[in-house]
Amino acid sequence: MNRPALIASDVDGTLLDDDEKIAPRTRAVVHAAVEDGAQFVLATGRPPRWVQPVVDALGFAPMTVCANGAVIYDPATDRIVSARTLSADLLAELADIATRAIPGAGLAVERVGNSAHDAATPQFVSSPGYEHAWLNPDNTEVSVEDLLSAPAIKLLVRKAGADSADMAAVLADALAGLADITYSTNNGLIEVMPVGISKASGIDEVARPLGIAADEVVTFGDMPNDIPMLEWAGLGVAMAHAHPEALAAADEITSTNNEEGVARVLERWWAQ
Repeated sequence: MNRPALIASDVDGTLLDDDEKIAPRTRAVVHAAVEDGAQFVLATGRPPRWVQPVVDALGFAPMTVCANGAVIYDPATDRIVSARTLSADLLAELADIATRAIPGAGLAVERVGNSAHDAATPQFVSSPGYEHAWLNPDNTEVSVEDLLSAPAIKLLVRKAGADSADMAAVLADALAGLADITYSTNNGLIEVMPVGISKASGIDEVARPLGIAADEVVTFGDMPNDIPMLEWAGLGVAMAHAHPEALAAADEITSTNNEEGVARVLERWWAQ
């Protein structure tokens, strides 16, 4: 493709190495692209409150597509630009279907306020006994009734020891037309999203007002939650270690996150 007008990168397993750092080579070429006029967007499953360490590592604050496209967040101003939510009624329906189909599954929701650290809005709320797939020190545990009492940007369904792909397959038909399913870890966790919301829709929401079309965008990712943006972009690039479905969806495969795969592609246009 021609020199991209917009670069969108997944964070974990893509832009960050396994030590959760951004290599100097990668940071340098991203800065070169931005200085040359390209837009750079983070596209992550992370909620807004987990974006600041990435901003610190980058050295600037790009617009960020959070929660797999449900939230557009501006870390430069700590402002939630937009949020797409599942209603309380729909959450209750989805939770009932999920717990019937996957006995023993725990539930959690991500909510969002006006900023990344809105103290008035408990942002990660889980049912009693929910077993986290990763460290989550800011959890608020409530009853299932309270969990489902307010809109959320996503519903998380967790079963320790299960396979995420198997869980998604079990729920695919039951949730069709009600919500979309994705996952970013194979460790027994799926994420239930509003219909039509993905990293692709989030990037498009950022790009469209700038007059940037999909064929002017390059995206980088490694997991099934990256597939929509890999397919949508003019050039979708999967990391070498990516999930098989992400590899199949990509136009191109680069090296791993530990081998500066993002930098190797961007250096075609912004040689260091």
